[in-house]
Amino acid sequence: MSQAKANGMLAIVTIFWGASYLFMKMGLSSLPPFYFIALRFLLAFFIAGAVFYQRLWRVDRRTIRHAFLLGTMLFLVFAFVMIGVRSTTTSHAGFLVSLTVIFVPLFSALFFKQTLARQVVIGVFLTTVGIALLTLKGGMTMKQGDLFCILAAVCYAMHIVVTGQLTKHSDSLALGILQLGACGFISFVVSLSFESLTSPTPSAWVAILALGILCSAIGFVVQTVAQKYTTAAHAGLIFSLEPVFAALFGYLFLGEVLPLKGYIGAALVLVGILYAEMPRKEFPLKEKREFSRQSG
Repeated sequence: MSQAKANGMLAIVTIFWGASYLFMKMGLSSLPPFYFIALRFLLAFFIAGAVFYQRLWRVDRRTIRHAFLLGTMLFLVFAFVMIGVRSTTTSHAGFLVSLTVIFVPLFSALFFKQTLARQVVIGVFLTTVGIALLTLKGGMTMKQGDLFCILAAVCYAMHIVVTGQLTKHSDSLALGILQLGACGFISFVVSLSFESLTSPTPSAWVAILALGILCSAIGFVVQTVAQKYTTAAHAGLIFSLEPVFAALFGYLFLGEVLPLKGYIGAALVLVGILYAEMPRKEFPLKEKREFSRQSG
């Protein structure tokens, strides 16, 4: 698989995740949050596992350990988001969770010694400014919920970075499926401990099916496979399109209209993504040295 195809697959996944906010509103209106997360990811695990069951028979213990690590990270992401949204505004939460785009290249450089191309750094800057314009309303004050949303962004960034590393040593498809089961299992255990379980309403089932199939079964499995053929920094940048698609679906289905700065922010995010993804022509090392000598 080429890097361009992998990036395209990640973009499709991001569209699904942008639409997920519509379905989350439907589900959380009648279900407790951890139970909702558990149903979503367990459904995704059983569907993906049924389709690719032959790959799961051949997994080793290392892949299972890696899957529980990634599943734990996914659980923390969604747990922190749920807690954070309760005590902060949705605009703050949207911006702070989208700080993932900043943490991904930072963690890649700090922990895995990956160099950052100037083009990617500029893209990160443009998308960060764009996300701020798109989601912030008024001044920024730090609340307890804001801290939880920042923790969610940190966990999400680590999930992206660690996924990129673990797929080098494990079956990426099996890893992507098993992490769904791990996240669903952890969420269900937490739900049994702290929540009262209720039967999903018809609208909640629609949300569970949409989130479980499109956003989780397809989304996280495709993410895990595609990241094997692209960089963590590029993956993080593409995922920053999520609030843009969320705003688009909000306009189409809920009649939500963005202010002028919101549309400017969406445009900046798109420009940042496109700029970072533009092909770069690199000189071979030998030609670079000869060019430097001639210039000197």
